[in-house]
Order: sequence, then structure tokens, then C-alpha cells
Amino acid sequence: MDFLGGTLLGFLLVLTRVGAFFATSPVFGWTSIPPQTKTAMAILLAVFFAAILPYSPPTQQPDVLQIILWTSAEAIYGLALGLVAYALFGVVRNAARIGEQQMGLDIATELDPLTEEQENTLAILIEMIFALLLFATSGHHILLKILARSYDHFTIGQIPSVAQLTESILRAGSAMLMLSLQMAAPIMAVFMLIIVVMAIMAKIAPESNILFLSMPIRVGVGLFLFGLLTPYISNYLQIFVLWLDKLLVV
Repeated sequence: MDFLGGTLLGFLLVLTRVGAFFATSPVFGWTSIPPQTKTAMAILLAVFFAAILPYSPPTQQPDVLQIILWTSAEAIYGLALGLVAYALFGVVRNAARIGEQQMGLDIATELDPLTEEQENTLAILIEMIFALLLFATSGHHILLKILARSYDHFTIGQIPSVAQLTESILRAGSAMLMLSLQMAAPIMAVFMLIIVVMAIMAKIAPESNILFLSMPIRVGVGLFLFGLLTPYISNYLQIFVLWLDKLLVV
């Protein structure tokens, strides 16, 4: 295979992985970003990675089936890597959903400006605060570093292991649920105490409408707790990086 053809093939494979990662990852995969901007960023990064990454083109001219197989492998790996990052990024949003459910506000939804989907109001606010913290601390560079490090574990044109990809995605889903519950644990504990107090009050004064009285208390306590715990979201940035490194698809 000639030099020009090998270079173009290497660029195509790199572009496929970067594009698949952009399609599913947070920040780069938000629907609020115009497709033209996503395409331009993917091509720019693909040119950069293709220029610095070592790639030995095949000596013989590959057939169409082989090229399709290599391209599909790159797309599958990029999608898996993006899904892992998206699951860990969604921890903050899921924790806010749990808190809103405890407050009784899970029915109230608004249009999420990042994903352009209907989402819980407080979940949108908390997610945007975390996204701003991510940009303020150059955390979005972490996603690019993870993408660059993926070529150390899975070189260009290498066929991935489906079992390892599936295991990484399942572990990311389990980590998302576990970290979401850990983050929302203080709110759940306080609301558990409120439920116990309301149950005791219902026994002491059965003629009072405890359900009606509990709603403003739950909303007020929930908003106070969200305001109290929101500054600690920055601590999750270190956990986010740690789990990304731990769940890097190899």
C-alpha cells in the first residue's frame, strides 16, 4: 500500500473513533452544539492525532471488507468510550433527580438547554453548575486526554474485545448508580427523618392534614439542602477523573 493511501486510511480510522466519541460523550455530544461545529472539532482533532500517533499502514492493499471491519471497530470503541464518560458525567444529574423526587418536584420539568430534552428543573441547574465548574477548571481537557490515552491501550486498526467493552460499559452504569446514591445520601437521610417526624405527628394529631402541611416543609428543606451541598459538587471532579481512568476501555 502506498504512503498516501496508508495516510488517508489512518486518518479515516482516527476520525471514526473521534467522531464516535463526540457522538456519545458529554460536553462534545450536547445537541445544543451545532453539527457543523462538532464536525469541525472532530476533523481538527483527527488531523492532530493522525499527525502524532504512530501508524504502520498495511503492506498489501486491504479490501473493502477489511476497511469496513477496521472502521467499525474504531466506531464501536469510540462509542463505548463516550458512553463511559457520559455515564460518569450523569452522576450529578441523577443525584439531583433523587433529591427532587424526595421533595415531590419530580413532575416539574423544563427544557434542558444542553441536551434540548425535557428534564427536572433542579437537575438542569445542578448539571449546568457542574458543567461550568468543568470548563472553569479545564476539565473538558480531561475528556481529550482520555481519548488520547485510548490509543495507548487500543492502537489504530486493532480489533477490540467485545467482552471488555461490555464489561466497561456495565461497570460505568453500576458506578453511576452507586455514586449518585452516595451523592444524594445526605438529602435522603434528612427526608427519611422528616417522614418519621410527619408519621409521629399524624399519630398525635390525626385530624390535621399532614400531607398538605408536609409539602412546603419538604420543598423548603430540599432547597436549603441543595444550596448547602451545591459547593461540594467541585469535589466530584476528582472522583470523575479517577473513575474515568479506572474505567478506561482497554
